Amino acid sequence: MMKKQITVGDVELKWDLETGEVLFDGGDVVFFWISAMETFFDTIREISGTEATKLVLETTGFRQGVIVGQGFLHMKNINTSNVVEWLSNTYAPAGWGKVRIVKMDEEAKHFTLHIQDDWEYKMNQQKQKGLEGIFVPSHYAGVLTGLFGTNFWYKTIQYQNEENSYSIVEYYPSDITVQSNIHEMSRKQEASKIRELERMVDEKTLMLQNLVKEISSPIIPVLENIVVVPMIGSYDEERSEDLIHNTLSELPRHQAHYLLLDLTGLNKQISEHTARLIDKLGASARLLGIETILVGVSPELAMVIIQSDNNLNKFECLQSLQHGIYYALGKSGRSIS
Repeated sequence: MMKKQITVGDVELKWDLETGEVLFDGGDVVFFWISAMETFFDTIREISGTEATKLVLETTGFRQGVIVGQGFLHMKNINTSNVVEWLSNTYAPAGWGKVRIVKMDEEAKHFTLHIQDDWEYKMNQQKQKGLEGIFVPSHYAGVLTGLFGTNFWYKTIQYQNEENSYSIVEYYPSDITVQSNIHEMSRKQEASKIRELERMVDEKTLMLQNLVKEISSPIIPVLENIVVVPMIGSYDEERSEDLIHNTLSELPRHQAHYLLLDLTGLNKQISEHTARLIDKLGASARLLGIETILVGVSPELAMVIIQSDNNLNKFECLQSLQHGIYYALGKSGRSIS
């Protein structure tokens, strides 16, 4: 019988298996409990976010389906020949709407289901959320897994909406499992956190690089027409270009006649690259009419300068910054008194 009506106490229950309707005192029985499920789903979504919620609902629906499938397998001895009738007759009376297997490949165990007016669809439509079904389609994948002892997965071809009167879902044996999906989600979250940390590191590194550029080779106008540039640490290609660009840009602004390169902060062993940098900077300054003086030359640096392939001894070399300032003042006809 496709229609059934019974009265229990003062409550009247009606079933229509053709449409999948279950009525409770004239009202849709589903609406008596979907508000509670809606609160449950919304809470998960609020705590976990959209992507994690999909995984939670999919996993829960699937695992519940496995329990149902395994239970009915032992009770009803379900197989591919009677699963079509069993599935429809079992879920419609429980308020899960109308579900039909419309296509079945017994050998490959491929099933195509039409799912109509299930409780998840009604729940999503109740507040016009437009959400797509997750729990119910995955539940049937679990049911088939429990029935046949083979892991099934699914693909939703069409969702029920204003244009479509039912959902179309394909089911097939697959290596995809809820466990693999959970692991994949964990890997995505870990990768996301790693990318965020890398972004923060890159951001902080850039800030430090900019700070180093600002403080590593400051241009100090100590007296009128006399500018000091302390050279600190080692210089790679990028730092070298920054030093030359910044120095040559600032010298005219300070109306410099003398550039004192303070080598005190350099490593005791000047590399060939640093020596070429000093030579290039001094030659560039000379083209602007500015004399370059090397100060802070230790005995060790003096030996390196002498042995260097670059002719750094063409520059005036003095032991300390103080000597360099006195020298520049003397050449310009001034003195400190």
